[in-house]
Amino acid sequence: MSSRKKVAIIGSGPSTLMLAATLDETIFDVVIYERNYAPGRKFLVAGDGGFNLTHSEPTDNLISRYTPADFLHSAISYFTNLDLRTWLSQIGIETFIGSSKRVFPVEGIKPIDVLNAILEVLRKKNVSIKTSHFWKGFNADNSLLFEFKNSQIAVKADYTIFALGGASWRKTGSDGEWAGLFLAKGINVLPFQPSNCALEVVWPESLKTKIEGKWIKNISVSYSNYNSIGEIVCTGFGLEGSPIYALSQLVRQEIIEKKECCLFLDFKPFSNIIQLQEILQQNQKSITECLKNKIKLGITEIELLKGFLSKEEFIDPKSLAYKIKNFPLTVTNSGPINEAISTVGGIDLNEVDGYFEFKKLKKHFAIGEMLDWEAPTGGYLLQGCFSMGYFLGSRLNSIEQ
Repeated sequence: MSSRKKVAIIGSGPSTLMLAATLDETIFDVVIYERNYAPGRKFLVAGDGGFNLTHSEPTDNLISRYTPADFLHSAISYFTNLDLRTWLSQIGIETFIGSSKRVFPVEGIKPIDVLNAILEVLRKKNVSIKTSHFWKGFNADNSLLFEFKNSQIAVKADYTIFALGGASWRKTGSDGEWAGLFLAKGINVLPFQPSNCALEVVWPESLKTKIEGKWIKNISVSYSNYNSIGEIVCTGFGLEGSPIYALSQLVRQEIIEKKECCLFLDFKPFSNIIQLQEILQQNQKSITECLKNKIKLGITEIELLKGFLSKEEFIDPKSLAYKIKNFPLTVTNSGPINEAISTVGGIDLNEVDGYFEFKKLKKHFAIGEMLDWEAPTGGYLLQGCFSMGYFLGSRLNSIEQ
């Protein structure tokens, strides 16, 4: 019987954890090399604001959320959101579909519990995880060079899989500084840009103190032909929240080219202009009281209207009704890349084949966020990573069986 093939995995994010869990331990000797003192740090960070493991929509709709959509078509079709939920259930992680159609662990299961359940799968498969191993590049024969306790270690593997992350959340080790090591190999790496991020709005100073940290619920945010309804928060920098993150990808190019773009807020997405105009025209009290008590706007929405509208616009029912439904805001920049939920850029997709193998570096693969793809929040990012890991793991199993 031949000896097992050696697999070196660099990075311990969701894509590689799933990859290691999928590889056949009778065929492969798997070692994960992680630069941090513990595996899965960004996986845990992803759970801080609500742990969306995936989204429940039909597979075709799910695939269409990715950019470019065809890149992950095979992987997600092979390991769907339903497959992920089934797999999680098998390892003791039950899930449910929330009102937003996002998929969460059932109450009482925390991100660390999910991570530990996956790590237990790896333990049973005798996967070795070597922490505090910082990948520093290649030597002359393409062996992997790691820094560990102030010394260098060379590792030779039959298969090498990189999952080094994008360039956001530097505290988790996801900093994109690996790019130069691949450029030196002649592999094209595209500049990183923020995705699913805040958008900058230059607030009038007199307004900023009144709205900073304030949430607006049930609001529609529009750009071009796209709109998203949800909750947003006004910050000193600008705007954040799911509807803003959903638009950040769309507005990014216009901001780059024109230095700004215009979003439209609809403070009453379930009312029409005529209804609002009639309420304002019939009002016999102060406009502010009417907006608050009759139209049911929050204090923050009212402050925004007062802060940006002229006196003539504010007292005119027709003009005010229109601005309640079509409130323009100029966006001047994307949020800082280190504060973005995810990034776009990284390894040019033309550098890898349909199974994520480097065309210029055989038996070396890249998966996860280090590749140039993006997806909205809501479980899509994790699903994409899990699907890539399972898809590649199944591919390697089939090659060596």
